[in-house]
Amino acid sequence: METPKFKLSDIFNGIIIPLILVLLIYVIAIYVNPGGNHHIFGLTGTWAALGAIFSTGFASMIVLGVPLVLGLLWNKWAGGAAGFIMGGMYYLANAGLYTGYYAPTYNFFGDLSMLGYLVCAIIIGYMAGALNNGSTSFKRMLGAGLTAALITAVLQAYFNYTLALKPSMNMNHAAWVSTQWLGIAGFYEGFIAFFPSIVLGIVIPVIAKVMTWYGLQPMRH
Repeated sequence: METPKFKLSDIFNGIIIPLILVLLIYVIAIYVNPGGNHHIFGLTGTWAALGAIFSTGFASMIVLGVPLVLGLLWNKWAGGAAGFIMGGMYYLANAGLYTGYYAPTYNFFGDLSMLGYLVCAIIIGYMAGALNNGSTSFKRMLGAGLTAALITAVLQAYFNYTLALKPSMNMNHAAWVSTQWLGIAGFYEGFIAFFPSIVLGIVIPVIAKVMTWYGLQPMRH
């Protein structure tokens, strides 16, 4: 087979796009994330909620989205295995970050709500794969994706509310009783907890379906 010739598009795909992604991650972490150095959206109110969704929410969508798309396109085992890898890395990163914030008083590697990220990543890929069972029907993909995404969102919300270490639990409880949105207790935190998962459960099946049109799916033997 003839070796493809080097093209300018190879530079764009191999260098420019990755650098743009790095810059985007930097901007999100420093300027959008409420925990960033500048947090231009603030720490409270509607804009802060949007900042949380577009930073930590976006990160969790990637962590859950990879196993979800593999579960839909391949099978439950591939989805679960990808979830173990993605969720494991996310758990280690978050536990290490918050342990650094609160050491030596708290060790977040033993925080069961942090382990929930690993558990939910595994479950979302396995569940979507089992429910879809190799189907390329968009309706079935959408149903499987939304079901898996919503169930894992409920599980993680429960873990955060009942199993988190004291600093995280106190912030979570305060957020659930907050009436800063429409004067309704829980509406603010509920939006942050479930909106990204709803979007994930819709967008990933769309991506998976488009990938089937171009044959971008694992071969089954």
